[in-house]
Amino acid sequence: MRSIRSGDARRKDSGGGAAVEVSKRLLRLWPWLSAIISGLLGAAALPPFNQTWLIWIALVPLCATILLSGENIKRRWLRDFLLGYVAGLAFFWSCFFWLTTVSALGWFILQFYLALYFAAWAWFCGLMRPGARKIVARDKWSEMLARARPETPAGSPWLSSGHNLFLALSLGAAWVALEWMRGWVITGFGWNGLGTALHGTWPLIQIAEFTGVAGVTFLVAFCNVILTATARRIWEETRTRAMRPHFDLTLTLVGLVAVFTWGLTAVQTRAPSWPLHVALVQASVPRAEKFDVRYKQTIFDKFSRLSKIALTSVSGIDLMVWPESAMPEPVLEDQETFDFVSQIASSNKVDLLLGAIDEEPHQVYNAALLFRPEGDPQLYRKVHLVPFGEYVPFRHSFPLFAAIVGDQVPEDFDAGKEFTVFQLSNHHAKVAPLICFEDTIGELTRQFVLRGADFFANVTNDGWFLRSAGSRQHLANAIFRCVENRRPMVRAANTGVTCFVNEFGRVTQVLRDDQGSIFEEGTLIGEINIATEPSLTFYAQHGELFAKICTGLALVVLLARLLTQVRFQRNGAAAELSALH
Repeated sequence: MRSIRSGDARRKDSGGGAAVEVSKRLLRLWPWLSAIISGLLGAAALPPFNQTWLIWIALVPLCATILLSGENIKRRWLRDFLLGYVAGLAFFWSCFFWLTTVSALGWFILQFYLALYFAAWAWFCGLMRPGARKIVARDKWSEMLARARPETPAGSPWLSSGHNLFLALSLGAAWVALEWMRGWVITGFGWNGLGTALHGTWPLIQIAEFTGVAGVTFLVAFCNVILTATARRIWEETRTRAMRPHFDLTLTLVGLVAVFTWGLTAVQTRAPSWPLHVALVQASVPRAEKFDVRYKQTIFDKFSRLSKIALTSVSGIDLMVWPESAMPEPVLEDQETFDFVSQIASSNKVDLLLGAIDEEPHQVYNAALLFRPEGDPQLYRKVHLVPFGEYVPFRHSFPLFAAIVGDQVPEDFDAGKEFTVFQLSNHHAKVAPLICFEDTIGELTRQFVLRGADFFANVTNDGWFLRSAGSRQHLANAIFRCVENRRPMVRAANTGVTCFVNEFGRVTQVLRDDQGSIFEEGTLIGEINIATEPSLTFYAQHGELFAKICTGLALVVLLARLLTQVRFQRNGAAAELSALH
């Protein structure tokens, strides 16, 4: 009986030991799982899932893990950095999965670069972590008093509303600074910032008129940090049963309500305007045929048929827009193509804007053309080229990049230098011809407004992304250009999202077929409101001033924290040396 009992005890001990070991493993894994969850929550808030509400809690798991755990880890800063990197990989791999339609290897490798911005923020977050208040005794009497004094939760920085607000302000500013840098470093790829998730919540995005999308991003990041700090504060107060009112969460909620209310008011204040009638053509030419001259006549017939449908269904069309690279050959160099396009404009008495390839000796441009019933066509050459899409950075000095892209980008386009604004016939209006991703770049778009543009016309070929989420994310990012500049936008895509967007960022019309698909050929006819007396918004005049202010604030806080840490370490070392003597 004794041997049986001792065997049972050993089995119980081994079972208990296994449970303890599993618990230890889970404790080691949960910080990394939290980082992955943060990345996935952020991606789920964007198209195609559009679970917008998740963006308000997306950073909480990562933020809480960094701020509230890992006290006994030696290289805590490295852990913070790696946690942010893991969160960044989870986010970018998920939301940019559509890049696999262009280059699966390129998609995989690009995210290792983009995740660095998440990692940098996580490191900064760890730097802002409240430190334990260590009492250094100068003599035995002070040491005895320090030991006798109980540790009171009232001294916790998490119970201070001022501390929590400053933490949220600093971390929000740092997030904005890093997203702003991501938008221009190595020519930039600023898609899918935190604020972009609110593209459909139009009352909250109206502040972009002053701050750009950076202001919306700041709002989201600030709220995430306040939620984290509030959860910690409630935990500490519940543990000590010492609840008291705080104003950090209250002020945050009041701020959100104020922004929302102002947005509702802003959209009801319309300046005097007049309607411009526009017809958009989506040809849905397969990407394998788009630049193949064997399909030249087929493409001519398709555009001729769709244009005729648009022009005969409604009278009084002022402008017709075809998508990016509409014709298989350079329009200005190929006489047959030139005659085809100009004939449609002149015979129908309509202005025709289209994307085209423009060639010169030893130079090739991605361009837009405006054909009017009379006069020579107007030409705009794309200023901002897409890295790995229209050119390969360091193609000759770093051949690995070219090998990754392969034959998707056989040669580089040249960049234009002028922000050309097209003048429509009869002085109807001035249009900014944005090509492809240019409508996702705030600083570039406002340059056209400063030169007198009354509205935006985006010509794009999102057919490269097939039926993925790429085209819908493209639109989500472009919406903010309308709010920032208070200018409407029309978008003509080869496939993707052909639509109308008003000056408040609301999508008013979308081209869909009978089954609801946005990828099939068709025409969309509507009108946009052109301001009688157009004015310049604060953003149009000053650009990314808010993002630059956030960057300056983040740098000041960073420098102050680094100096504080150095001084603390020196004082601690001096105290220990004094105690030894």
